[in-house]
Amino acid sequence: MNRYQQTRGLYRSRRGFIFGVCRGFGEYFDFSVFWIRFMVVVVLMITGIWPMIGIYVVAALVMKPEPIRPFESVAERDFYDSYMDSRHRTARRVRRRYDNIDQRIRRMEDIVTGKDFEWEEKMNSVR
Repeated sequence: MNRYQQTRGLYRSRRGFIFGVCRGFGEYFDFSVFWIRFMVVVVLMITGIWPMIGIYVVAALVMKPEPIRPFESVAERDFYDSYMDSRHRTARRVRRRYDNIDQRIRRMEDIVTGKDFEWEEKMNSVR
């Protein structure tokens, strides 16, 4: 296990039973998932169904899903965390990048399909 996997954050597990919350806590605290689930069931019986289900659903909504592949560097982890924290900002950044590429392609098309380009091609082919 490399050092980036050892210092990983608290994520919902993709291999979990229901939303992966208990397995995520188990992996984060290096504790048996069985005992975490057991404690959740005990607390569920003591406090009642609705409070514990509410806490569990809130935890599932707040916790980020586990990355599909392990991080290979701190920069990858920072990018993943920033993406998961602000998806709208990341979508705007990607959209802006593709809009810039689209504008560059349109300018190139204008140059290639313009009259000056045809004239230059004809002049260069005569020489």
